[in-house]
Amino acid sequence: MQNALPFALTVGAVAFLIGVIWGEPFIEILKRLGVGKKIRPELDESQQKKMGTPTMGGFMILLPVLLVALALSFVSVINSDQPVTGASILLPLAVMVGFALLGAYDDWEGIRRSEGAKVGLGISPRAKFIGQIVLAGIASTIISLYGGGFSFANQFTIPLIGISIPLHPVLFIPVSTFIIVAMSNAVNLTDGMDGLAGIITASAFAAYGVIAFLQGQIFLVQLCFIIVGACFAFLWYNAHPAQLFMGDLGALALGATLGTVAIMTGQWLLLPIIAIVPVAETVSVVLQVWYFRRTNGQRLFRMSPIHHHFKLEGWSETQVVQRFWLVGILAAMVGVALALL
Repeated sequence: MQNALPFALTVGAVAFLIGVIWGEPFIEILKRLGVGKKIRPELDESQQKKMGTPTMGGFMILLPVLLVALALSFVSVINSDQPVTGASILLPLAVMVGFALLGAYDDWEGIRRSEGAKVGLGISPRAKFIGQIVLAGIASTIISLYGGGFSFANQFTIPLIGISIPLHPVLFIPVSTFIIVAMSNAVNLTDGMDGLAGIITASAFAAYGVIAFLQGQIFLVQLCFIIVGACFAFLWYNAHPAQLFMGDLGALALGATLGTVAIMTGQWLLLPIIAIVPVAETVSVVLQVWYFRRTNGQRLFRMSPIHHHFKLEGWSETQVVQRFWLVGILAAMVGVALALL
């Protein structure tokens, strides 16, 4: 147990190295395939310059995570008298792969159907939402049926009080489905500036990695820091000016996996704090739409999600990303502190 955190940090570093090493060849492959990003026409000139930058970069995160996590799980299953414990990370990995495939299909359709257009069409929002609900519902049902194998999953802990309350499957399945889908979309909305989604999700996974360590969920600790390392490798190439974008492939997968990890720790009430930036991005979109409809066309923000509002207010893209990251990392620290109380 005492070596669990150093080992998790080490495997996270391994995931980082794998991602950085294969990053350049991967970007070259995307360029040759013509996998270029389409930009919304209402965005400013600095955003328009990014048109054609390779997207679907989330695969750079997905591959190292799968390689390292599955290798660790395989070794633990062989060497452990209780292989089911090591296998428990297979569920969040399956969630990551499922949402990555959905996001990849949306990215590819957006590229394929948008020749000559500035904005990729992708699949319909309705179809994407149904796909997210189906995937999240399956994951939630498995967690509910699996019961004690996921330790804290079928309950939630009230911050500050420290009381854990079990949830009946009738409540647990819809609640956890909502959390996974909501976080998947929240990270997707956050993915709009160079480095923003990557650094925010890395901070959130680091926070939940510490929480999992405090609760003795060793394999979940490893998974969280493997994802942190893979996100850092992606950020190596996504830092401003970005050489590639995450795309729905990465954003949907990271958000859904973060929601799943939060559920498996039983500390999902802390998720709106730890992931305060994606939550704020989502709330800004909801408020913008609501205000637009109530006022017959007026806008509450200059543009939503809210990172575009600050850009139009005069902040540089680097300032927006760095300041949002400061808020995100402070929120993650507060979340870990609340888990300790």
